Amino acid sequence: MKQRFIKKEGNSTLLLFFAGWGSDENLFAGPVQEGCDCLLCFDYKDLDFDYSLLEGYREIRVMAWSMGVWVACQTLAGKEYPYGMRLAVNGTPFPIHDTKGIPEAIFQGTLENFSEPVLIRFRRRICGSAAQVKTFLSHHPYREVDDLYQELAALWTAVKNRPAVEWTWDKAGVGTNDKIFPPQNQREAWQGVTVEEVDAEHYDEELFRELLNGESRLWTRP
Repeated sequence: MKQRFIKKEGNSTLLLFFAGWGSDENLFAGPVQEGCDCLLCFDYKDLDFDYSLLEGYREIRVMAWSMGVWVACQTLAGKEYPYGMRLAVNGTPFPIHDTKGIPEAIFQGTLENFSEPVLIRFRRRICGSAAQVKTFLSHHPYREVDDLYQELAALWTAVKNRPAVEWTWDKAGVGTNDKIFPPQNQREAWQGVTVEEVDAEHYDEELFRELLNGESRLWTRP
């Protein structure tokens, strides 16, 4: 995977952010909470992770979105760090699952038919409206279609070949308008974890602005 510091000022607290499939550093280039560095993880064609980048931080807050929730579990399970709050948003540890994630037929169909028109429809589904798509595209997340396909195929293979792993989350934020990870599937996946519902699509510009700024109520501890 790729790891990019979108903010690095020598702070003692790190926000470790596992983004979703198809993301890049441009999509989350907004302000980050004062007093925090921020390391963005994305592009999961492989799951190689440079743990040395976490060294020296007194607190590591974890936020994961969409497919990044599963990647975070796979990456951090069994690793002891000075964790602060661990927040999952619009994703689950079971990303390809008929009742706890994206239904398998939908994921497989997207993969088998992937093309520019499919990507356009997907972006409309994650954003929920033409206006939100315009905002999404204003961040210039212009990775090539073939590159996105390769990442999607790699995730399909990795999820199929790796068992789900146990990792402790403090809270799961569930967007009630999510058209990618159905809200009911998210609720089913998060049994035993505090769930807070928000009026949001799968990708919501305002929600992520608040999350990166530390302003969202989702950061409130259970």
